[in-house]
Amino acid sequence: MDILQFDLPLPDLSAWRAGNTGTEGVWQFDSGRPGRHVMISALVHGNEICGAWAIAGLLQALHQGLALDNGRLTLVLANLEAFDRFDAANHDASRFVDEDMNRQWIDARMDEGGTRERRRAAALRPFVRQADWLLDLHSMHEPSAPLLLTGVQPRNRDLARRMGAPMHIVVDAGHKDGTRLRDYGRFGLGDEEAGDSRSLLIECGFHGDPSSRDVARDQCLRFLEVASIFAPAALHEALPGWRQADAPAQWALEVTAPVVAKSSGFRFHAPFTGLERFDKAGTVIGDNDGEPVLTPYDDCVLVMPSVRQARAGVTVVRFARRSLL
Repeated sequence: MDILQFDLPLPDLSAWRAGNTGTEGVWQFDSGRPGRHVMISALVHGNEICGAWAIAGLLQALHQGLALDNGRLTLVLANLEAFDRFDAANHDASRFVDEDMNRQWIDARMDEGGTRERRRAAALRPFVRQADWLLDLHSMHEPSAPLLLTGVQPRNRDLARRMGAPMHIVVDAGHKDGTRLRDYGRFGLGDEEAGDSRSLLIECGFHGDPSSRDVARDQCLRFLEVASIFAPAALHEALPGWRQADAPAQWALEVTAPVVAKSSGFRFHAPFTGLERFDKAGTVIGDNDGEPVLTPYDDCVLVMPSVRQARAGVTVVRFARRSLL
């Protein structure tokens, strides 16, 4: 498979690797006043570097005088070991070292250890448990418009609406092969049980597109604005140019079913990249080891189709119904 051109340069994280918590890549800032504990994470996948650019920019601003108004802030550079293997000519190879970190957020897996991603998740787990609000920064295998993933909880859809961007909001229940960071612990609970917790995952666009960095910065700014742990004027002064235009409208894409590959031989019938709509149910979009893959209903939307990580048990696309958020 062709490797897409990677134009986003690698950020220099040397000043920020050590952290200030005793755990590599983890920074915490405390206002000393009551308020939310907000966490922003990046590099859960080592080749998704747009979020690392945003974290580095936030850290620079905090070290240059941006101060919390209330509450606490945790910033995390998650899979630095995978990031250290990054090669723009083969960026998929640095997605993880042993296994996908964003499927390991299950206590039994973290307690078991065994892989570097599980051990690293276990080291980050205490910080995740402390957080009230979480924004997890990601990017995509294929060129596509940004997607904000809320999970199925209405509280997160409301937060997406208050942020005002991006245009497409994915409402989904996660993956069969493991739990994502944004679904871990109380972040995955129903609204009545979860209290003030909120969690979002932003897919900022193709890994190597410089615009993914712009989206990551914009989403961080919007998230921190709504979280209200900084004075708005101070936040905008410290992060000039980070905010992009509001979405003209926001569409909820409610995921109804995944398509799971039977093997690495899964193939689409066209070079889909995401958000393609099909008017009629029964449209053939791919082949899953000899079984045709059909759209299940009219006005069906494809969410994040990609065969770059295809193997038995991996989700290669999700079907969704759309409505205005």
